Amino acid sequence: MYGSFDQLPDHSLHSFDDCIAFQGYFLDHVSRTFALTIPQLPPPLHLVVGNAYLLCRIADTIEDEPNLTIQQKDMFADWFSSVVQGEKESSDFATKLSGVISTATSTSETELIASTSKVLAITHSFSKVQRTALERCVAIMTKGMAKFQRRACPAGLKDLSELDQYCYYVAGVVGTMLTDLFCDYSPEINKHREELQNLAIMFGQGLQMTNILKDTWDDRQRGVCWLPREVFQKYGIDLASVHSADPGLSDGIQDLVVIAYHNLEGALRYTLLIPPNETGIRRHCLSALGMAVLTLRKIHKNPSFINGNQVKISRSSVKFILFITNLLVRSNLGLKILFVILTYGLKGVKRTNIAD
Repeated sequence: MYGSFDQLPDHSLHSFDDCIAFQGYFLDHVSRTFALTIPQLPPPLHLVVGNAYLLCRIADTIEDEPNLTIQQKDMFADWFSSVVQGEKESSDFATKLSGVISTATSTSETELIASTSKVLAITHSFSKVQRTALERCVAIMTKGMAKFQRRACPAGLKDLSELDQYCYYVAGVVGTMLTDLFCDYSPEINKHREELQNLAIMFGQGLQMTNILKDTWDDRQRGVCWLPREVFQKYGIDLASVHSADPGLSDGIQDLVVIAYHNLEGALRYTLLIPPNETGIRRHCLSALGMAVLTLRKIHKNPSFINGNQVKISRSSVKFILFITNLLVRSNLGLKILFVILTYGLKGVKRTNIAD
């Protein structure tokens, strides 16, 4: 692993290994979770999925940058989508965006934006099917993010339907993109395309709902809330002025934990449709699923948390998930049993038959 951007080989991308090293540097610095899970994929998918994540991270950076107005975010989001599709030059985009982002954006993300041209050089080297999957994902994600940025406020989203839409735009569409890539890679996986695409949306929603719950108070410090008002209003909670000690807040959190659980149950069904011999893809899915389940457990046990760090899983928990999922990766029965054990005791969960 390279310790700094300047240590990347000649700042060039002359080979597959150079591309892996280049992307690996950024993955390690902008998301240690994905830096662990993406390399588990077989080499052709390792490169394209890593690239897809970096594209999504650039889109996320536009959404999260506090120095940009709503109009500027709309403009940069549309511009970035056009750059990914090859309709506009990436260098102008990177220069303009780099000139307006604030110190609130991490150094690694700032470096990533400055390196947009190199990221896109890799993107545009992929097959037509792969490029189409990535382009579609970025186009839907950027338009959806721009839509919800106009609604962002401390009062939260209107209802569960809006929450579903938001989760689709920022995570569900990533699941459908990955499914396209997996189906293109494996004819055996492609036999289950329709069912996988439906479950991919559940997978993304489960992961994103878990993140929304974990980041509730961190988001509030930025003046936004992605929780649905309808869930909390029945407990007398006004999200616009809520405090962690307010009676009823924990009940609303637990209701969302139940919904997230059922989406993650769909994520398990998704993973079990991947052939057992495709251990790399399975490990990639199981790592994300396992970490989400452990996070959801911590939220369930401490719904009155006041900081995301209180429900963040430890490094030892991450190592446990990587170890146990690798051990059971080929066993559908073993993975079902593990899921039941790890989700045991979630309040209000009505167990469904996942053996079907």
